[in-house]
Amino acid sequence: MSANHIECFFLVLFLSFANRDTQGLCIEGEKKALLSFKQDLIDPSNKLSSWVAEKDCCEWAGIVCDSITGHVMELHLGSTTQDPLSSLSGKISPSLLGIKHLSYLNLSNSCFVGIQVPSFLGSLVSLRYLELTEAGFSGLIPPQLGNLSNLAHLGIGDNIGLYAQNLSWISGLHSLDYLDISHVNLSEASDWLSAINKLTSLSELHLSYCGLKKIHPLSYVNFTSLSVLDISPNNLHSFLPTWVSNLSSLVSLDLSQSYLEGPFPNFSWSTTSLRSLDVSESNLNSTIPSSLYGLPNLENLNLRMNNFRGVMPNAIENLTFIVTLDLAYNALEGQLPAGMRNLCNMEQINLAGNKFGGKVSEAFDSLSGCISDRLMSLDLGQNSYSGQIMDRNLDFKNLISLCLWINEISGPIPVSLGNLSRLKRLWISRNKLTGSLPDSLGSLSNLEELQIDGNLLEGVVTEVHFANLKNLKRIFASGNSLTLRVDPNWMPPFLLTFLDLSSWNLGPKFPLWLKSQKNLDRIDLSYTGISDTVPSWFWKLSFSDIYLRSNKLKSPVPSISPNVVALDLSDNYLSGNISHFLCHLIDGEISSLRSLYLGGNLLSGDISDCWMHSPSLSVIDLRNNNLSGKIPESIGSLYGLTFLHLRNNSLSGTIPSTLENCRVLLILDLGLNKLVGSVPKWIGGSLSSLMVLILHSNKLNGQIPAELCLLTERLQILDFGDNNLFGSIPSCFSDFKRMATKPNVIMNIGLYRLESAYVVIKGKENKYESILSLVISLDLSSNNLSGEIPEQLTSLQGLISLNLSGNNLRGSIPDKIGNMTWLESLDLSRNRLSGKIPPSISNLNYLSHLNLANNNLSGEIPTSTQLQSMNASSFTGNNLCGPPLSKCRTGDEKGGGMQNEEEDFGKGEEYWFRLGIAMGFAVGFLGVICPLIFFGAWRLAYFWFVDKTRVKISDFFFNFKYMLINKFSRDNN
Repeated sequence: MSANHIECFFLVLFLSFANRDTQGLCIEGEKKALLSFKQDLIDPSNKLSSWVAEKDCCEWAGIVCDSITGHVMELHLGSTTQDPLSSLSGKISPSLLGIKHLSYLNLSNSCFVGIQVPSFLGSLVSLRYLELTEAGFSGLIPPQLGNLSNLAHLGIGDNIGLYAQNLSWISGLHSLDYLDISHVNLSEASDWLSAINKLTSLSELHLSYCGLKKIHPLSYVNFTSLSVLDISPNNLHSFLPTWVSNLSSLVSLDLSQSYLEGPFPNFSWSTTSLRSLDVSESNLNSTIPSSLYGLPNLENLNLRMNNFRGVMPNAIENLTFIVTLDLAYNALEGQLPAGMRNLCNMEQINLAGNKFGGKVSEAFDSLSGCISDRLMSLDLGQNSYSGQIMDRNLDFKNLISLCLWINEISGPIPVSLGNLSRLKRLWISRNKLTGSLPDSLGSLSNLEELQIDGNLLEGVVTEVHFANLKNLKRIFASGNSLTLRVDPNWMPPFLLTFLDLSSWNLGPKFPLWLKSQKNLDRIDLSYTGISDTVPSWFWKLSFSDIYLRSNKLKSPVPSISPNVVALDLSDNYLSGNISHFLCHLIDGEISSLRSLYLGGNLLSGDISDCWMHSPSLSVIDLRNNNLSGKIPESIGSLYGLTFLHLRNNSLSGTIPSTLENCRVLLILDLGLNKLVGSVPKWIGGSLSSLMVLILHSNKLNGQIPAELCLLTERLQILDFGDNNLFGSIPSCFSDFKRMATKPNVIMNIGLYRLESAYVVIKGKENKYESILSLVISLDLSSNNLSGEIPEQLTSLQGLISLNLSGNNLRGSIPDKIGNMTWLESLDLSRNRLSGKIPPSISNLNYLSHLNLANNNLSGEIPTSTQLQSMNASSFTGNNLCGPPLSKCRTGDEKGGGMQNEEEDFGKGEEYWFRLGIAMGFAVGFLGVICPLIFFGAWRLAYFWFVDKTRVKISDFFFNFKYMLINKFSRDNN
């Protein structure tokens, strides 16, 4: 080509670009395709507002064009937030196929809910980057994506509704470097590993939460360039695959929560470039191989939450480059190897939740070398360390976090604690620490969180202990015997958000220094001996949770901020009514209150009908007060109510039908009131979540509704004792599944761990709190129930207490009573039961309280350790014999009567006594009958007297019945 031709070529090229500058880079056909694509999208945040025909499409938001050709190359339409109200949604138009040179497409964090990943995306053959993570897609992943042979990055993870039946299509992605299909259901894709093994360029793989069921062996590993592998958590239930050792470029390995089984594999660990290894939560269950610790470049090792046994290997000292060591929540034992002191690059050690033990001072000695220079975080919590922390043990220049909670550490807190000048978090709670707080605590100017609760600390705490704690935000210090003694005008240097000093001695005056704590969100000053009125400024602070229970606070119930979420003023001396508290809110705002505890005070008057102003309430506790009147109808507007305690007041009227709306109620306690009417049938149909139903000691009448048997799933305490109920016991009570199930601490743990209930067991009323979930009880005592004890009740094998005393029950004790193996208390006294005591009652090995007195039982008391250890009064008022009563008569049929030891001594006297009674009766009878037979006038006078007496008695009972009817009507009105 001549020089002239070359000059001509560049001139034409220049003129073409000059002309393009005046018209813009955008190619008209691609602009039309993009505008068509926009029409099917919903854009609530106007992200695409710049997409208008009048502008160059290469200047639109999210568009990147080739600077020479003008072709659209990249679409950046992913959202930086996960707000569905501002994310793109709608449909993805096939008009994208008009962008033939598109190499980058990002639609992550969008909201394409309910639609599939478009199959036409497989025709965008120029794509090298496709990011669809968290975009809301569902359905089958289109296998057409396998046509994208140039694709280097594929992210379709965290689309919860996506699934794939196989991954054979993925083998066509020869250029793939990054693959994220986490949260995609691959439970049917048994070929997942063989398909991925064909991706020779892969360096990062994420398969978390895919429902993978198995790892197949590989004879040869092709993806040796892999540097990040994440297969957690899944359901692999297999050994850790040996082919992992062939991944010579591996930087990060995460197989956590994948149900990997068997021993920790002893790899050949020839991959010296390994920098990060994570096999946490994998159910590995043997010792850790020493070969693991010969990896010179390993910086991060996470073996937490497995079942490793044995001691910490001494070979750990070979990890000279390790920065983070996390072996938390396994079953490691023994002591820390002394060689750890030479791990000079170590910054974080987490050994919490193991079985390490011995002297805690020896553990610190293992960390006293160069490791102490860089160590920033040390967690030895939830182990079995004992002994004292010595002053020499706390020589850490850079320590920021020290966690020793839940051990057996004793002795005083060392004074050298004040040398940890960078410390931000100190957790030493729930140990056996004694003595007082050292003054040096006040020098920790960077301390943000202090947890010393649950120890045996005592002594006086003064301003000195807080002198320089200007960054302190959270104090957990409950359960100690410390006394706070500061100047009334003390101004603390800190601004707290959380304060728990329960069980301290703070009284008798209310602490005035709290007035400066403007940022307090939660405060707990329960059991602190305050005997004072709460100042008005206290209620104006920005609390969310307020706990002042079990003090001696004297004042009316306060008006609180609508921002308060939890209020506990129970067991104080608060008085007056609660109408202003409920009905006159500050500034008329709707209350945010969720938990209200005012039980155990001196409150009186009616419960105001203003509960609609507190729609978020889930807990109401007004028990043990002097409240009267009816239960207000507006309580039924609290649709989220879970706990309602109104026991031991003077409430009258019927149980309001509006409570039917409170369908998530777990505990309903209306005992010890004056409620009338019948037990509502709707309780069974509407309150299906009930666990505790207590109506003890009211004036309820009528029959027990069979509809209660609909409470099949959760009911574990049912108490209708001391009412006027009649009729039979519903046999369908056997449908209560919790009562028929062995008490299980795991089953109910956390369901209502902050709640309590008063339950009558073994003849005494007790308050159950921490073990409430284990209390399973049925109490129908002191009513007018009749009929027999249903045999079906014996299927309630989880009951620990059954009380049917004080009724009119007839028949025999069910033969299968011994099936109720968990019974600790059984009371069937004061009925009309007859027959023998079933021999199966000897199977009740946990029985410690039994009362069968005052029935018509007969025969011999069965033999068992429990029965013979009972007091004799448990069997009196029957015709029973045998220990603990007197021996049965020799020669009687088994259970054929009773003979006191004194009977032989007084046998003759008893004979003449009975003979005298018989003769006296005969003489008296003849003395009356003979004159009536032989003297007519006497006979007429006698029958006239009897008839007149009969009329008077009849009139008396008629008037008495009429009086009762009138009284019942007045009570109901």
